Amino acid sequence: MITVHNFAFGPFQENTYILYDETKECIIIDPGNTTATEDKKLSDFIVEKQLVVKRLILTHGHIDHINGCKYIFDTYGFLPEIHANDVYFVEKHQATATMYGLACNPSPMPKSLIKEGDVVEFGNSKLNTIHTPGHSPGSITFYNKEEGFMIAGDVLFYGSIGRTDLPMGNMDDLIASIKNKLFPLGDTMKVYNGHGNPTTIGFERLNNPFLV
Repeated sequence: MITVHNFAFGPFQENTYILYDETKECIIIDPGNTTATEDKKLSDFIVEKQLVVKRLILTHGHIDHINGCKYIFDTYGFLPEIHANDVYFVEKHQATATMYGLACNPSPMPKSLIKEGDVVEFGNSKLNTIHTPGHSPGSITFYNKEEGFMIAGDVLFYGSIGRTDLPMGNMDDLIASIKNKLFPLGDTMKVYNGHGNPTTIGFERLNNPFLV
């Protein structure tokens, strides 16, 4: 069974996820750690739980979701994996940080790309991948149907949806991704998102003002 643990990191309070199962193998999704204190908090958790990191996965390439990639690479040796359509944002990491007036350690570039239909495996566990563009062109969502949860990045939030006013965002694409790709996964699916509290597909289908 998969355990989902999150930290709210950085000035954007981005949800960084560590997923692990009974084998102690884990994956890190969207590392937003930006300070030495946050780096230590993440690593201390991995040591405390005796976890073995197997992969570094990104739901998309925005600055708040990739700020910790350099630390993960330096500490555990894993390059980020991302959809091809969001590699641009990793390339522009330093420029984006400068625009926001933030310090950053530029993320290493990915070697492995993830696309819809890929299966992310660690330990005894598997996550399916779907391409859910709109917030960014390469946004991807990972889900486990049997255990009833998804890691959706900034696609869908509690009572809200991802921004589309950022570079290459598209509102029509985002709404289509949610309604045509996330909703069919079922109302009981728990949605772990990039900021704030989790929600469910059923709640958002009935109550989200952007979707009803």
